Amino acid sequence: MTYENLDTELVNALLDDGRASLRSLADELDVSVTTVSNHLSNLENDGVIRGYVPVVDYAGLDYDVTAILQLKVEGSSLPDITERLREHDQMLSVYEVTGDHDVVAIGKFRDTDEMNDRIKTLLTDPDINESNTNIVLNTVSEHEQFELDTD
Repeated sequence: MTYENLDTELVNALLDDGRASLRSLADELDVSVTTVSNHLSNLENDGVIRGYVPVVDYAGLDYDVTAILQLKVEGSSLPDITERLREHDQMLSVYEVTGDHDVVAIGKFRDTDEMNDRIKTLLTDPDINESNTNIVLNTVSEHEQFELDTD
């Protein structure tokens, strides 16, 4: 293999098996273990690979409610609101967005009572002007990643 696409191929190999050994990655990519180790270290240092984590099935741990929160926020308070949401244990994703709302956040909760309590606490903030909460009825796809093009 040429080194031209090595980083992309390495990321794709890790997407297939995040627990692959350096030796197995080297064999798959037809390069030395040292080369894989060096490229992997560079990808980690550059923040391209930010960690190795399990994919958790929250429903299997009795987090049966997924909520999507859409918030309109007072302009200057946007960084503060998004940071508080990011620090909230049960918020999986927090996005600043364009459109009718300023923030979209996705959270997991054990039940609707827990979700209601957490969201009501959040919504007492005077800098949140409006909110809309959607409950996910059926998860079709979640935690998906995609292979990178090598062209």
